Amino acid sequence: MDSTQFRKEAHKLADWMADYFEQVEDYPVKPEVQPGDIIQQLPESPPDSGESFDKIFKDFQQVIMPGMTHWESPSFMGYFPANKSYPSVLAEMLTATLGAQCMSWVTSPAATELEERVMEWLRDMIGLPAHFSGVIQDTASTSTLAALLMAREQATDFEVNKAGFSSRRPLAVYCSSETHSSIEKDVKIAGFGHKYLRKIPVNSDFSINIQALEKKIQADLKQGIEPTCVVATLGTTGSTAVDSLPEIADICRRYDIFLHVDAAYAGTALLLPEHRTMIEGIEQVNSFVFNPHKWMFTNFDCSAFFVRDQSLLVRTFEIMPEYLKTAEDKRVRNYRDWGIQLGRRFRALKLWFVIRDFGVKGLQEKIRLHIKLAQDLEQAIRQAPNFELLAPVPFNLLCFRYHPAHLSDEKKLNRLNKTLLEQINKTGELFITHTKLSGRYTLRMVIGNTHVEQRHVEQAWNVISEQAAKLRE
Repeated sequence: MDSTQFRKEAHKLADWMADYFEQVEDYPVKPEVQPGDIIQQLPESPPDSGESFDKIFKDFQQVIMPGMTHWESPSFMGYFPANKSYPSVLAEMLTATLGAQCMSWVTSPAATELEERVMEWLRDMIGLPAHFSGVIQDTASTSTLAALLMAREQATDFEVNKAGFSSRRPLAVYCSSETHSSIEKDVKIAGFGHKYLRKIPVNSDFSINIQALEKKIQADLKQGIEPTCVVATLGTTGSTAVDSLPEIADICRRYDIFLHVDAAYAGTALLLPEHRTMIEGIEQVNSFVFNPHKWMFTNFDCSAFFVRDQSLLVRTFEIMPEYLKTAEDKRVRNYRDWGIQLGRRFRALKLWFVIRDFGVKGLQEKIRLHIKLAQDLEQAIRQAPNFELLAPVPFNLLCFRYHPAHLSDEKKLNRLNKTLLEQINKTGELFITHTKLSGRYTLRMVIGNTHVEQRHVEQAWNVISEQAAKLRE
């Protein structure tokens, strides 16, 4: 492909992309394919000679598109959204075209300095203290791993980085039983060992039980185990429960424990001043993460990681081989030393585009709309016969189940709701997911798509109600 053909095909793709945005809600949200359906249509060997772009794109349309789940559909209400927006996609096009590797200032000065400024904007937009410094990671899993490594090195005075764990007493990490599974993975990767991850019981609203947390810390101290890090969650994956940050911060201060806050999804709600009560005590926090690629219309991947002590972060990761040294090192930020990856994408560009295109007020309007739509549906569920809410609705996630009045057996209710979920998703008109709360099979519905409107929520509730009614027949 030469420049002339690239220009021609790029214009065609831009038209296709715009059409997709406009038509995505007409697609079945979840494809009707079986495992192996796609791979059977793909040749076992690559082509010896280059193929025409027309043929490649035709195969994309005929083989790939029928097997795609359409996360951009306003009727995609499962998991958490992986949102995007027009300005974000346009920025990604520029990022791909520039092809910059932004590991240090000298490799792309504008990329480094834009990231520094945009993270200052974002810090102020969500109400974090001015002494926090930010860096963009790929995902919250990576951000939390960075936090755990910081906690490990702080607790050991950087001895683990030097000599490993062999001569150390065990280090413990604490989180609620509702904390995201990535915490468990990160604990294993960071070398703490699964044995020393303490999953603390939760309250009736699924937030961490403060008394149980402190008792476990005290028990570990008596056994010669060093409490090292607490992971507080603002918006758990199961139900968006909010842990009591002021109480956790007080415990961490008294026992000298590193405090990391995982607000991967719900952190976007901090754009709204009325939701900032959930970060009371933030001054005591060591690190904080939320993902603009979930609920802030910035397409994947873009995880905003903030730290109170940037020198601790840099010292945890910094390595300075001769071939990376530059004359500017002492005067600039080299973000390669702010996380695990050496190579870094130019993620700040799309965040910059999104913030400037929407403006703070535009972002706030979207988030408030999503919360309002969820609150309205919450009332509809409360009033509906044979349905019940299973968790509070602090943001825009609803956890509920179908519960016919005549049925009280929990095992039967779990099977019934599993069947209902399968029937809902088979329609292609809606896609939701499930979790288990207190052992109860729970339908989990999040209203957070970039372009979701009230009509989409009404349609979704109609699909749920109609499929439930069929189970009664």
